[in-house]
Amino acid sequence: MPDRRTHRGPHPEDARLFDRPSWPRLREAIDDLCWLLSRGYAPLSAAKLVGDRGSLVARQRTAVERCACSDAQRRRRQERQVSAAAVRGRPLWLDGYNLLTTIEAALGGGVILAARDGCYRDMASMHGSYRRVSETAPALELIGRTLAALEIPHCRWLLDRPVSNSGRLKQLIELTAQSRGWHWEVELVPNPDPLLAACDQVVATADSAILDQCRAWFNLAREVIVRHIPEAFLPELS
Repeated sequence: MPDRRTHRGPHPEDARLFDRPSWPRLREAIDDLCWLLSRGYAPLSAAKLVGDRGSLVARQRTAVERCACSDAQRRRRQERQVSAAAVRGRPLWLDGYNLLTTIEAALGGGVILAARDGCYRDMASMHGSYRRVSETAPALELIGRTLAALEIPHCRWLLDRPVSNSGRLKQLIELTAQSRGWHWEVELVPNPDPLLAACDQVVATADSAILDQCRAWFNLAREVIVRHIPEAFLPELS
């Protein structure tokens, strides 16, 4: 079935699944999963154990998994994190889809997860296809305004070439940057993850696999949301 969504908004059940009364149960599940991961339990089996124990439905289980990490992962990620003050004036490499969909979701009222490692993550899933939504242009504008305020001299956006419509998104990002005078470069690559993980520049991502390998990272999605989207739907889970 073709994707006809016009917003990166919440799932119809999210208001119930992530309402305030559900927070203590989800917090407990996140704590339990972090405890298991810190003691070497396999992520898949640990997540299933925690989800079954808490009688969580699929979206709640996804949220718990995206919020949790081991103590060692949290420590390593925090050691490599670059602050807003320290990133000022430095070039950035951006995990394009990871960043953009999070800001789109925040603007559209989707669930934004404040994870244990400090990252803000969305609940969206593209399944190999990206569709421009009403929030896309405003999201690019807010990202650009944040980067400009941080005096970032140059940004390199990496987009997954295999994801459909990546070429169209590349053109939109380039046109947006040209119209604002922002120094952005957009590149389509087979897989951004290994490039970002091995990059010698600061990277902007909330992807756990990249965070565990990269040399330095900046929490750009969180910076944009804190600065510009105070109305974002942020359940207090961590």
